[in-house]
Amino acid sequence: RLGIDNTPKDKEVVDNLKALCKEVLQPLRNFARRAVVVNSGYRCPEVNKAVGGVANSQHLTGEAADLRLKSIEEGREWVAWIKANRNFDQLIIERNKKGAVWLHVSYKRKGRNRRQAF
Repeated sequence: RLGIDNTPKDKEVVDNLKALCKEVLQPLRNFARRAVVVNSGYRCPEVNKAVGGVANSQHLTGEAADLRLKSIEEGREWVAWIKANRNFDQLIIERNKKGAVWLHVSYKRKGRNRRQAF
């Protein structure tokens, strides 16, 4: 949309994206029995800045995705399922001023996953 090439070029980032998909997103899709829509996944520094992302965002390293939710209730159901069944770093249900809701999911391939849920 902004004409920014957001293609991940670093092998580490690509490996992190693959791990996030394998360890959290695909299992969640299997549980939900429907497509899990990613609103925002990897962000290069220019895209991260354009969307107001924080400087240390896990989106920059391919460790995070924001998933579209139909409702807060769906978000709570997904959070409960992930907490009970998957390893993860952070789960955050978020909402913007227009009322859109999404679930921020992160997973660290290397290091300790904090298992934080907000």
